[in-house]
Amino acid sequence: MTGESSSTEMKPPYVTGESVVVSVVVSRVLFSLPLSLISHGFSLFLLSLSAFLVEIRAETSPSLLSRFSSRKGASSGILLGAVTLPAVMISKLIQLSRAISLHEAEQDELAHVTMQYYAASASCCAILIYLSVIMSKAEKTESSLSSSSVWLTRVSLTGTVLYGAACFVSLSMISHTGLNTSLKMLWMLFHGLAAVKLIRHLLCTFTSCASIGEALLVTSGLVLYFGDFLACTIAKIFEKLIPVDLVSISYGIKRTETGIIVQGLLLGLLLFPVVFRFILHIYESSLRKRNVQQRNCTDATKPVLFFVSLLFFMIVAVPSWMQFVHDFHQHPFLWVLTFVFSEPLKRLSLCIYWVMLIVVSVSRFYNISRSSKVERILLRKYYHLMAVLMFLPALVLQPKFLDLAFGAALAVFVALEIVRIWRIKPLGEPLHQFMNAFTDHRDSELLIVSHFSLLLGCALPIWMSSGFNDRALSPFAGILSLGIGDTMASMVGHKYGVLRWSKTGKKTVEGTAAGITSMMAVCFVLVPVLASMGYILSQGWWSLLVAVTATGMLEAYTAQLDNAFIPLVFYSLLCL
Repeated sequence: MTGESSSTEMKPPYVTGESVVVSVVVSRVLFSLPLSLISHGFSLFLLSLSAFLVEIRAETSPSLLSRFSSRKGASSGILLGAVTLPAVMISKLIQLSRAISLHEAEQDELAHVTMQYYAASASCCAILIYLSVIMSKAEKTESSLSSSSVWLTRVSLTGTVLYGAACFVSLSMISHTGLNTSLKMLWMLFHGLAAVKLIRHLLCTFTSCASIGEALLVTSGLVLYFGDFLACTIAKIFEKLIPVDLVSISYGIKRTETGIIVQGLLLGLLLFPVVFRFILHIYESSLRKRNVQQRNCTDATKPVLFFVSLLFFMIVAVPSWMQFVHDFHQHPFLWVLTFVFSEPLKRLSLCIYWVMLIVVSVSRFYNISRSSKVERILLRKYYHLMAVLMFLPALVLQPKFLDLAFGAALAVFVALEIVRIWRIKPLGEPLHQFMNAFTDHRDSELLIVSHFSLLLGCALPIWMSSGFNDRALSPFAGILSLGIGDTMASMVGHKYGVLRWSKTGKKTVEGTAAGITSMMAVCFVLVPVLASMGYILSQGWWSLLVAVTATGMLEAYTAQLDNAFIPLVFYSLLCL
């Protein structure tokens, strides 16, 4: 939303470019559903309707959610945040249904993605219910309960009840017994409760760092990602405790070593702050018991405890978890070294190319940011172009190695951000000063998210394209939308843009046209290259044009973190 929701009081807040584009995307997904997935589509429609109504309430009376200090200058983004991840998962289901009809995928994979879809939508639905309760309590406190609010509340609750019924029917159809259905519903409930707990923690801890919609997307994604690994762990525990001849315990689909390593590494780093706080608490308690005068962890002791704890946790504890889940025959990090040196010329050359490009680009851009008058938005887009130079050749030539490299890069980013936030000496303060040179209004002193969102935006479509994929362009969704489309839209719009999409927004028609045109031009070049390398290209140009146009229009209208939403929306449309 580029200011349309607040430009005039005459225009209702729900008549915005962002909500229109989201409705077009959801409609495109729903009209692509085969008959076997109609019940799934009905639940997505109900979720979208509920999110739309909750967003109307939030935008009409912003004070109702004033207890959450969201990012300044951004709309609530509730509709976009609630439907993005479920739309991605249902697009994957549509893709898998084509594979099953061609006998190129198993029913187990379809059942797994179905549970992933309902777990993601359950998380979003639970958060919508939580937000509705918060707003209803705020209305009663302010004595401002209007007839329109009552109507919105009733419709939202009706949609929630119908959504639960649709989930039950759909899960019953793919379950063998009533107990199986009950366990799946309980698993969905677990995701919903965890999502509510997590989004409340994020919004209250990292104040002014994200809008409601951005926090909703992050929360549902983290709960889904962690829940998947937790389910693998639980299934492995039951497999060890219960004899195989009595019961066969399994969960999901067969995982690759790369996927397990990346998942365990990232989740381990996200859990490390909790572990380190516990270690600090034990250390300070031991000082108090010994009646030591210095009862708190000193500045000299804290960095030592931090780095020793981090090394032990990431080299011993987390790899042990990975080995338990996947039965590695060697230490996971030794497996990584074996994997890299299995094709040393290609993979080590690619690593050297990346390091050289990063060192040259970062040092150059950092000097420019300190001494030049180049606007921050243009400077940041140079990093988008750098992502194209780094990831596009690797995705074409070494896609499996790129999966692992993305995980390693994200792990480094998370570790450095923890060091920066806690100001762990001697790196904390220099890191903070360096990162501030590339921030914008969507970052804050507390949490800098731009580099995470750019890397994740490029990585997620590639990770989600593993397994069956009959849409050769879908792994390139992040690179094309962020590295090409978003960059060209910003640069052309900034230099040559005259016609604005809204009176208060900065996005221009010229910039959007440049973004859409550039993405289509790169696709025209990329498609023959992929065809020459043996990729099967089954997507029509009309479908590709719709996907590119919808993505370009979303970039033009949304006030949310486009690095996070645009690649996922583009990916879901490319899967259709």
